[in-house]
Amino acid sequence: VQLQASGGGLVQPGGSLRLSCIASGFSSDNYAIGWFRQSPGKEREWVSGIDYNSGDRYLDGSVRGRFTISRDKTKTTVYLQMDSLKLEDTALYTCAAEPHRKGSGTKFPARVFDFTTWGQGTQVTVSS
Repeated sequence: VQLQASGGGLVQPGGSLRLSCIASGFSSDNYAIGWFRQSPGKEREWVSGIDYNSGDRYLDGSVRGRFTISRDKTKTTVYLQMDSLKLEDTALYTCAAEPHRKGSGTKFPARVFDFTTWGQGTQVTVSS
């Protein structure tokens, strides 16, 4: 599996960006896709995740109500729509993938060490 993230940029507070994570090499749809971010001096943190097969969505409390995760199976792409951006959203955003099947009894992956496949990051800078 390979992941390619894009869509970052410079935006003013209150603005919006949409990040894309294009996946290739999936052997099935049973994957969890996660978005993570890391600011200078801080640890990488989970932002949002989606069950690629079922479409179940998960958001960290810090972004709930502002960010939306979605996927388009026809384009094998997962999106992170980011609205009402704040200065503290500035970070390098990275997508990751991990095999996961809903109903298997395993918890949905939402930690850095849950994921084994990572894409490159895309920088998001929120500044006035």
